[in-house]
Amino acid sequence: MSISMSQSSIRARLSWVMFIQYFIWACWYVSMGTYLVNTLHFDGAQVGLAYGAFAIAAMISPFITGLIADRWFATEHIIGVLGLLGGLVMLVIPQLRNFGAFYPVLILYCILYVPTLACGNALALHHLENARRDFPRVKLFSAVGFIAGLVVLNLVDGAESSIQFYLAGSGSLLLGIMAFFLPHTPPPKKGGDVRLGEVLGLDALALLKRPSFAVFIIAMFFLCIPLYFYFVNLGIYLTELKWENMLVKTSLAQLSDVVFFLLLPWFLQRLGYKKTILLGTACWVVRYFLLAGSVSAGTSQAALIFAAILLHGACYDFLFIAGQLYVDETAGARMRGAAQGLIAFVTWGAGSFVGTLLAGEVLQRKALSPPAVGLLHEWQLIWQVPAWCAVGVWIFFAAFFRESHALPVVVEDA
Repeated sequence: MSISMSQSSIRARLSWVMFIQYFIWACWYVSMGTYLVNTLHFDGAQVGLAYGAFAIAAMISPFITGLIADRWFATEHIIGVLGLLGGLVMLVIPQLRNFGAFYPVLILYCILYVPTLACGNALALHHLENARRDFPRVKLFSAVGFIAGLVVLNLVDGAESSIQFYLAGSGSLLLGIMAFFLPHTPPPKKGGDVRLGEVLGLDALALLKRPSFAVFIIAMFFLCIPLYFYFVNLGIYLTELKWENMLVKTSLAQLSDVVFFLLLPWFLQRLGYKKTILLGTACWVVRYFLLAGSVSAGTSQAALIFAAILLHGACYDFLFIAGQLYVDETAGARMRGAAQGLIAFVTWGAGSFVGTLLAGEVLQRKALSPPAVGLLHEWQLIWQVPAWCAVGVWIFFAAFFRESHALPVVVEDA
């Protein structure tokens, strides 16, 4: 770390990086389904595959961060190069009008983008002197960036336009340039041997001998399957309902995320891991039933949808952030990296991939239904299927997960 760079300067630069990373993500991820269906006229199965590109990248990402970034290159250089390359690839995507060309290029972009998220977190944790206090403050700018991306895309009316990819590509190029001004972070395992099992998180498989940890991993995988019905289908649903300023309204989810992130330590202190994660799972159940009910709710439709959107913070933070903290405490210092790699592979990778494929298949069924049926019965099915799946996961987790100890460490001054 540069001696001349103060902690305030480091925090400012890291905050900007978090902002830009999630600005990029927001510019295309929420609205892509609407663009693919209404502009390129892809079918539901193809939309599911397109969203699964991110999951494929999440399964490949450990090779990039573990075998390359951790051994040979400074972290800020990895973010810079991947940001620049990703930006160039993203700027090509608007030219691709058929699925055979669009899909592999989108996978390539995601492979370049996803590792920057892990590298950004690792760089921040390395340089912040008081990470427990300062990391949450820095990480909050990711939610701000996501909101900003949705607002900007809404202002340029880009939900059904290829402009979303031009915005994301420009943001990625900016990320690549900014990364070279981050504090120097040498590769942590330079000159050392990095085993494949360590890179893939396979060392953490030994933790599966612990029954509660095994139940947690299984539950997280199966919960991620219904979870991605929301991300694949929400934009398409709201577009069919002809919501104005749809992207701005969905950004309320990120405001909710900030609030519940700050509340999470309080819940963990008083409820422990089991009850907090069960609460997060229950919020997913409620969220999907709210969306299912909104299909034929009449005058209360908007209220039900807004309630589902505002549940995002509880859905995400009580499940994924609490889950990451549980994994961190269970694994201990020796297996911390491997365990976090395992949970990322299970949730962002395998669970996400299966979930996006199934969401796409259900969406395809709606497209094949008669027009009079599609908006009512089939949209209720799209939201009820994940709701009942989440109910099953909640019952499984409640029955077999035994650990309920409270989090011993408080996030100070978050």
